[in-house]
Amino acid sequence: MVIAYVLAKVEAGKDERVLEEVKKLRGICNAVPTYGLYDLHVEVSFPTIEDLDEFVFAKMRIIEGIKETVTLITFKGR
Repeated sequence: MVIAYVLAKVEAGKDERVLEEVKKLRGICNAVPTYGLYDLHVEVSFPTIEDLDEFVFAKMRIIEGIKETVTLITFKGR
């Protein structure tokens, strides 16, 4: 199992809409808006790294309003 945290910068004024779109995606464990450098913190879990790749590049990063993402992959599980 691959567990990761995807942090996103979101265009001003699009935070709520982006959050709702992200929450619809498969693999989401938790998604919350945050203050600071990143506007959105998303915890995800997938069976394989390829599934994580598909989520980040083909699902999340194409959502209108997301400007940038950083993905932090956990190690040694929970």
